[in-house]
Amino acid sequence: MSQARNFADLLASGTVLSDTKLPTITSNKLDDNAIHGNRNLIINGAMQVYQRGSQAGIRNSYAVDRFKAGGNGSQLLTYSQSTTVPSGEGFSYSAKLDVTTADTSVAAGDYQVLRYIFEGQDLQHLKYGTSDAQSLTLQFWVKSPKTGTHIVELEHADANYQNSQSYTIAAADTWQKVTLTFDGYQTTSITNDNTYGLQINWWLMAGSTFSSGTLSSNTWHNTTANRAVGQVNVVDSTSNEFYITGVQLEVGEATPFEHRSYGDELRRCQRYYYQTEVDVFLDTVGSAYNSLSTAQYAHHFHLPIPVSMRASPTATLTKLVVGWPHTNVIPNYSVTSATKEFLGFRNGNGGYSTGGDLYVQYTVDAEL
Repeated sequence: MSQARNFADLLASGTVLSDTKLPTITSNKLDDNAIHGNRNLIINGAMQVYQRGSQAGIRNSYAVDRFKAGGNGSQLLTYSQSTTVPSGEGFSYSAKLDVTTADTSVAAGDYQVLRYIFEGQDLQHLKYGTSDAQSLTLQFWVKSPKTGTHIVELEHADANYQNSQSYTIAAADTWQKVTLTFDGYQTTSITNDNTYGLQINWWLMAGSTFSSGTLSSNTWHNTTANRAVGQVNVVDSTSNEFYITGVQLEVGEATPFEHRSYGDELRRCQRYYYQTEVDVFLDTVGSAYNSLSTAQYAHHFHLPIPVSMRASPTATLTKLVVGWPHTNVIPNYSVTSATKEFLGFRNGNGGYSTGGDLYVQYTVDAEL
């Protein structure tokens, strides 16, 4: 057989390559992420991104990005990122809710949840509102101070319907993996826009308004009293600490957790919230043009936001300084415009006497 004849020639001639060994590829030899990349609908499910830092004395607040505490009652929490994680699972961080003021006398309307909210336009492939509505599997690792019944639910914003399921904590203060599958909702579609389409609620406490009915597991309903039936009170003692990590929501059956890089998760989170960690250079100015005698001097700046945000954000200027060592704070500046891509700053009243480099710190918030 001539060496010049290539593989295509051999195929065309019908030659049988009995002595040629071709590689066999089977699915279990491929990395799961290579097959199913971006299958996790959750952003920051490994709790890596933590732009806001610890939030103390709260019921309603973000700390770990994309996961928000929400509640009503006398309870207060410190919400933070923790390095307490399940062993051997590849996680470095968890979200921690530490009870600092307990609610031991739960009124009817009292509740505490940890929630995650999705944009509707990211969920169109779920086919909600059709007979082909996709089932979703939720998995997470949880460490609760209370044994017994806990509730997690999906909430469909456009239909105003919920789907609640229970999971049982067998041992207090012990990491436990939970996997639950939720049927798709066939009656009402999810609006295709950048507003709230679907929400996950992990219940930590529920008054009778939310818990006095009957739990119909994995059933879409709009009865408020059926949402959190049997939920134990995780916020009834200041010694209680609740942890969660490894959150994954995906179409169909559960697959191994999709670990993403910190950089990938940070950019996804910055679509909703961004906080400068260092002084950002704006411009260099001379004192001759910015003396206090210039009564109505106004200086304008525009600064790009690192990623395009979900919507035009609420912007807060936290610091504007000139010169070194960045201690000469300039008064009278404010954010005058905020788009999804840019911020505008203006000094609207008076000037400043010191020339030099201008630096700014700010936050922008476009959470759902």
